Amino acid sequence: MIVVVCLNPALDVTHQLDAVGWGEVNRPRAVHARPGGKGLNVARTLHALGADVLVLGLAGGITGAGVEAALRELGVPTAFTPVTGETRRTFSIVDDSRVTAFHEAGPEVGAAEFAEFCTDYQKAAAEAQAVVLSGSLPPGLPAGTYATLIQTAGIPVVLDTHGEALRRGAAAGPAVVKPNLAELAALAGRPLTARRGAELAAVAAGELGRAGAVVVTLGPQGLLAATGDGRWRVRMPAAVAGNATGAGDAVTAALAHGIVAGRPWHERLRHAVALGAATAAAPVAGEFRPQDYLDALRAVMVEEVR
Repeated sequence: MIVVVCLNPALDVTHQLDAVGWGEVNRPRAVHARPGGKGLNVARTLHALGADVLVLGLAGGITGAGVEAALRELGVPTAFTPVTGETRRTFSIVDDSRVTAFHEAGPEVGAAEFAEFCTDYQKAAAEAQAVVLSGSLPPGLPAGTYATLIQTAGIPVVLDTHGEALRRGAAAGPAVVKPNLAELAALAGRPLTARRGAELAAVAAGELGRAGAVVVTLGPQGLLAATGDGRWRVRMPAAVAGNATGAGDAVTAALAHGIVAGRPWHERLRHAVALGAATAAAPVAGEFRPQDYLDALRAVMVEEVR
């Protein structure tokens, strides 16, 4: 079983338009509402892959109840800890070639609420093979929260977050950390480019070196990984057009799935890029078409970085 922790879930609303008229009334041609936030995208992807998954997190209010109900309809098992605040919403506006996102902060979480969650987390981790810690921390939880959860897990952990939570979490020694290029540049305090693979891998290993592996997502340019088995650049032959929201979460899901499946690193990365590309090609965040995944898997390019 893979436990996916989503401390700040959301109802993810996507509006699709031909063109956005800012300052005007817009009428979307399609509206999709799904359980969202990074962790829930990961969990939905793992479930679609056929993995045994359990979602833990914090949920409250009408929005939280709606998120839980929607996950039940999808067949994704959950064990949310209730909080008094209202679960947040995220909005994505897809304007053909662009995606504009608006993310609410989420509810304030009290010490007693988080303590109850930790009890549930320790019980679930004792029966799991891997843990995914994904997404932002809600207000009220300190930046070291993920580090604490990593230290108490006792099994491989994949961490996908940003800022100080990423830095502290990586220092706690997870199996994998998965920043994107902008998140890694923010930690390094300087601009970074995907074109200089060896330098980027060195920066990743230097900034997040206590993690077992660092996988940096590069958007349409694929990913770069620094692992104990080697360093790789992995990408599709050409950029995939579409809605990139959730593509990085698909990469996280594939990395966790690869750990449980016992795949070697180059295969984990090949599956990660293919699943990310398939998710970007789908119109709704956090979903993919199986045939797109299989087609992408045949096309992925893997090369060692020296």
